[in-house]
Amino acid sequence: MSTKADYYETLGVGRNASEAEIKQAFRKLARQYHPDVNKDPNAEARFKEINEAYETLRDPQKRRAYDLFGHSNGRSGGIPRGVDPADMGGIGDIFEAFFGVGARPSARSGPETGADLRMDLPLDFAEAVFGAEKDIEVSRLESCPDCSGSGAEPGSKIGTCPACKGQGQVRRMQSNFFGQFTTVTTCSRCGGEGRVPTVRCGTCTGSGRTKQDRTITVKVPAGVDTGLRIRLGGQGEAGPRSGPRGDLYVFVTVRPDERFEREDDDIHVDYRVNFAQAALGDTVVIPTLEGNESLDIPAGTQSGSVFTLRRRGVPHLNGGGRGDQHVHVHVEVPKRLSTHQKELLNELAKSFGGATNPQDDKGFFDKMKDALG
Repeated sequence: MSTKADYYETLGVGRNASEAEIKQAFRKLARQYHPDVNKDPNAEARFKEINEAYETLRDPQKRRAYDLFGHSNGRSGGIPRGVDPADMGGIGDIFEAFFGVGARPSARSGPETGADLRMDLPLDFAEAVFGAEKDIEVSRLESCPDCSGSGAEPGSKIGTCPACKGQGQVRRMQSNFFGQFTTVTTCSRCGGEGRVPTVRCGTCTGSGRTKQDRTITVKVPAGVDTGLRIRLGGQGEAGPRSGPRGDLYVFVTVRPDERFEREDDDIHVDYRVNFAQAALGDTVVIPTLEGNESLDIPAGTQSGSVFTLRRRGVPHLNGGGRGDQHVHVHVEVPKRLSTHQKELLNELAKSFGGATNPQDDKGFFDKMKDALG
């Protein structure tokens, strides 16, 4: 007479294993030794041992009795006659382990939420900065206007589904090596509702929904940027069987601006001055998001200097102020000079102690370029 293996050893877990560890071990071994997967002649017997061990150790009371008395008071295995395996937790876990679904009957399904929709919304730079209202065209499934979503031709009745007899579910008996079991699926005829129209609506052919084109106004908040998602609740498709609508998600893309470059909520602007303005200083007019504004360039400004205009940037999306604008000054060195301009620069160079004869002009301008960056 062979000795029955220890349940803990069968599952490969310690005697202090948690319920989650036992379940994980069972699923791993069940997948490995299921006869439909493993063609080894001993796989079926091994699978039954694994299931027997799990049936005992998964139940706290049976596990406690097994720990005290061993196999003499543990479960002997097998499925009692007349018992539906779908009502037994262990078998349900087997189906969940193999097929990803439980074997227990589910409740009748009700109205389903409609599908979510996605739309892309391109914006001009100013619209993203200050916000805007934009109209978008959406094609979506809506409740049928003729049958109000029932799927029945106006004036006709809605009767019991002949496929599921009003249960909303279809039961099928199947057999395998350890007995019969019942699978329960949602009725494909009525979608789980248990009722179907006696005469289908001619407009929606019984689906209860029709395709409609709608214009929806999107309120774009100030400060949005490319990649932002705006959710419009209840603006998606209508659900089957008069179910609630899904949502509409609007994804923003912002067109670039030739003057401004955005970095988070700050704005960057490049501004060019000549070396006379940089050396002597000047008041210049700078473009900002809200129009032109004066900016003082101090004498001796070097190329690459940055001046900041506080709170001239993009409004913060969640409110509470706005970013800054940074003006990057670039000093331009002219590529061509008139005779008079060369004379003036030679006089300037002479005052600095530089060369004044024409053959030295090139060296002087190179020095000016180096000084100005």
